[in-house]
Amino acid sequence: MGVKKTETDILQNSMLEDDPNSNTQLTEGFQSKPRWGPQHAGAKELASQYTFGKRVQEIICLVLSLGLMVFNFIQLCWHFSPSNILAVIICAGLGIVTADFFSGLVHWAADTWGTVELPIFGKAFIRPFREHHIDPTAITRHDFVETNGDNFAATVPFLANMAYRFMTLSPAQIQAEYNWQCFVFLLCIFVSLTNQCHKWSHTYFGLPWYITGLQDLHIILPRKHHRIHHVAPHETYYCITTGWLNYPLEAIRFWPRLEAVIESLTGSKPRSDDLMWAKKSS
Repeated sequence: MGVKKTETDILQNSMLEDDPNSNTQLTEGFQSKPRWGPQHAGAKELASQYTFGKRVQEIICLVLSLGLMVFNFIQLCWHFSPSNILAVIICAGLGIVTADFFSGLVHWAADTWGTVELPIFGKAFIRPFREHHIDPTAITRHDFVETNGDNFAATVPFLANMAYRFMTLSPAQIQAEYNWQCFVFLLCIFVSLTNQCHKWSHTYFGLPWYITGLQDLHIILPRKHHRIHHVAPHETYYCITTGWLNYPLEAIRFWPRLEAVIESLTGSKPRSDDLMWAKKSS
């Protein structure tokens, strides 16, 4: 990773999302071509690859995940004991931090490695990350399903396993692992909300006061904080649930060290596919 970015670096090299018309923000020498935004050639091509089949998959996963969340929440309430209250609070904190780390890990992996051409996985999961870097405000034009479908999908196996255990274990066995199930449930909730927090960090107009208040308090991902990630080549600040872990992970150079190991083992260059899409002009 390079030199720490200054406030001027961030403002000059990221899209001015507080002015939606600046999707075609121009740099000196490129006055005739949009730098970022929906008119960018790569953004147009990537947006066109969002298919009906992908939409159906997202809807099915959303319905399954929400149904399982309701069932598991009822079970957790049914088996709740006042003696569990401190453990639930601790599980909530651990769930937020764990979700933030996994949001960074998935975000880093999809930003840094792989290509859109990979069978199934490429168009379904890597494509949105490529589009997001060349049209960051596209996420603000996505509805709830397109924004959150993949995150809800990731929770389905864990919520299904939890539901199965509630239906098959004895009350004593459920009590024995109650705190763990609280952690898993709350982790799933925070994972499912991650991309909504991400969307809000790109939304500069019309957010409810309580959302902007949570951003200002850095309880969820703040807009100014996430903007640092959107300075090319998008090599830093990957955690997007709360962004809390970005500080310690940057301090220990976690991502560049991990990239160096992978590059030495595979010879693959980080973010090469991402750069290819950013350079598309036709």
